[in-house]
Amino acid sequence: MDMETLLQLSETSLKMGFGALIAVLSSWLVMRRQQAQQLSPGNRRLEILEEVSANVGSVSHIFAKYSTLVVEALQIGEQWPAARKLELDAVNAELVAEFKKLAEAEAKLLMLGEKNLERSLRLYGARIALFRKQVYVGRPDITQEQIAELKQSILQVREQFYDMLSRKYDRLLASV
Repeated sequence: MDMETLLQLSETSLKMGFGALIAVLSSWLVMRRQQAQQLSPGNRRLEILEEVSANVGSVSHIFAKYSTLVVEALQIGEQWPAARKLELDAVNAELVAEFKKLAEAEAKLLMLGEKNLERSLRLYGARIALFRKQVYVGRPDITQEQIAELKQSILQVREQFYDMLSRKYDRLLASV
């Protein structure tokens, strides 16, 4: 090999080495910046609000199953199958267990200092509890209109809660 070829190979190798070094340093800096953002208090607040939303969504889902079964039982009456009664009992137990998630969500909101959100969530839980006290299998004197009004009030409170939560989430997201 002549000297010129050797020089070109050395120069190319150095350029490739510097390129690799720059790539490694750039990757390290990007990863470090991402970790710093992930650990920021704003991101942690966002995560907590997302957890609260998931907990409320879980309770809402179980309540929807519960209310559907109860209304079905009231409509059919004595001929309601025993298997459906067992399903209602299981969903009722599941709903009671899910209320623990609602209490945890309330505690998280209080921890963040979000008293208005917590009150709104507590009102949502209270409306569900009121529904369960007023709409149950074997209560013949309640009308479909009364049930619909109770369900509508629950949906309204839930919507108000999510509106407040969404505004708070958007403000935090904008500041991160």
